[in-house]
Amino acid sequence: MAAGTSTKRSRLEAEDVTGVLRELGATALMGQEELTLVLDGMELRRPGAEMQEYLMPVKALDGSLVNGYRSFNVLGMGRDHVRGLMYHQLFSSNEPEFESENREIQAAVEETEQALKGFGGSKTWVIDRGFDNDAVWWQIWSNPGSHLVVRVYHKERIVQWQTPTGQWEERYLEVTFKHLKKLARIETELEVRLQGQKRARKQKVKVELSAVPLRVYAPEDHSRTKSVWLVRAKIENAVGEPWYLLTDWPVVDADSALRVFIFYRRRWAVEDAFKFIKTSFGIEDVQVLGFQAVRNLVAYAWAAAGFLFHLGFTLEQPEIRLLAILGGWDERPNRPPGKQAITRGLRRLIEMAATEAMLQYEIAIHGSLPPEIKRMLAAYGHHLGR
Repeated sequence: MAAGTSTKRSRLEAEDVTGVLRELGATALMGQEELTLVLDGMELRRPGAEMQEYLMPVKALDGSLVNGYRSFNVLGMGRDHVRGLMYHQLFSSNEPEFESENREIQAAVEETEQALKGFGGSKTWVIDRGFDNDAVWWQIWSNPGSHLVVRVYHKERIVQWQTPTGQWEERYLEVTFKHLKKLARIETELEVRLQGQKRARKQKVKVELSAVPLRVYAPEDHSRTKSVWLVRAKIENAVGEPWYLLTDWPVVDADSALRVFIFYRRRWAVEDAFKFIKTSFGIEDVQVLGFQAVRNLVAYAWAAAGFLFHLGFTLEQPEIRLLAILGGWDERPNRPPGKQAITRGLRRLIEMAATEAMLQYEIAIHGSLPPEIKRMLAAYGHHLGR
């Protein structure tokens, strides 16, 4: 598994784990009245790495480009903290089977909607501006009961705006901003940088919510349009521009504007899970694994997060039980493992995989391991290469 030498086997291992997560998530979410589906991307950064398989450019925290991989993930949420991971796929634009990022996004929507095919309530997809793509919007709208809240990036797109006389005329999206109507002013807590502050922090802020009704064109057929509302969330005294959110949910008063704002805020639940996976498990520190091995380990990281973040995984899943035992958990029915044991278990698995990969690299370069190292490994039942 560490070196990823068997591409087919490794891929099936990762897909098996995420497939179980998806099934458990769908089962947990089916009993809800309505769902929020957060689609977001995660960069797995490999700064300084050059020899790993299929490295691609990804954005660093400072906006520059470094080597790494990307993943798309869908987290489903209902009421009372019911959650489920509906989709995860790690990919690289340089792997042989890669088609395009748009196709990866389509797969995320397709597989999630298929898993929730029997759901009878409303589903609201929440996506960030990195997924500001008309084709994605219309793909979501093609599914029964599915709605959308997206933060727009392309403000130069052409939309339809209704004149005071009732006529619908074409305008650039950014031109319609002056027609936004103030609907609410709320106080909430956000992690944001305000004027005069050196960095962002979690704090109470006031937010002005405004909206204007519009229509958007179908990407391949401009004879078809969809009624939408543009919502602006302007954080008072904040550094940076307001959020511009597009939704097909009607926004006509303070309550409906607040509802859309709350929908978008839910994507922070995914950000918290991303941060946990990358910092708690040290996934980004492993520099020598093959691509399929990285894919497997990230899938196991999601399995651990699935247990710790209540995404449907329990001790009945062999993956969680194994990680807990690796982390030093003493199996007792009345004493479930905690965060520390699960985290330690996954770190040990990652360290084992990294060690094996480095030993295999040493064998590939020098033909064999040093005799004393070979004897020590053999004493513990390990026989690597020649």
